[in-house]
Amino acid sequence: MARTMSGRRRDQVHHQPDIARAAALIADPSRARMLKALGDGRALPAGLLAVEAGVSAATASVHLGKLVEARMVSVESAGRCRYYRLAGPDISLALEALAVIAQPLPVTSLRESSTAGALRRSRTCYDHLAGELGVGLLESLLEGGLLAGHDGTHRPDQAVRDGAAGYGHDVDYRLTETGRQALVRFGVDLARLPSRRPLIRYCVDWSEQRHHLAGAVGAALTARLFELGWLRYGNSPRVVHVTESGTDGLAGTFHLRLAG
Repeated sequence: MARTMSGRRRDQVHHQPDIARAAALIADPSRARMLKALGDGRALPAGLLAVEAGVSAATASVHLGKLVEARMVSVESAGRCRYYRLAGPDISLALEALAVIAQPLPVTSLRESSTAGALRRSRTCYDHLAGELGVGLLESLLEGGLLAGHDGTHRPDQAVRDGAAGYGHDVDYRLTETGRQALVRFGVDLARLPSRRPLIRYCVDWSEQRHHLAGAVGAALTARLFELGWLRYGNSPRVVHVTESGTDGLAGTFHLRLAG
């Protein structure tokens, strides 16, 4: 028995997460900007990531090598180009969680101001919507009776985090029967959503300090909006724009009316 318990203790110590190393990698401003640029889950070329980080191609290569070694980023080759993407949604969730408590960066140029405004209006949080658009969509689903369980308000003093998934589990958002029927009509095949992923989850939106929809439904709904041409990607990573047809479609389907 003593040997078994000792073995368990050694095993537990061996598997404790190296938080300091992960934090040190993210703490570098250039690497942090690269990780944020990859936050929508798409693969981006090293050259674009160098531009986003404001460093040379050689310096970017060193930074990306460290992120790949730490398994925060994966790399794939296409001809002579190398493309990088986040290793998984947990990396994006960790960045979003840090953004909730982080102080805003100073805006030093018109470009930075425009990008910051665009990110706040509508962006992707890995594979689902965030910003004013993401928060507004969740609120519309709640008001329309497609979702139930909460009002979308983030209450830090009550929030509990699920350490395994990074999502909040203190709020029991659930898809109603009305919601199931509406999503199927909209073209979201609920039967084909991955069973390993929670159906409904939320993230705390760092810019709005409210909840936006995550989980398998959040990802599938976002993919459908792109498929219909209601959304398009912007010039800056993570930024998305609502098209003219999307403005009409969101209003008609989900009663979501966008400011401006």
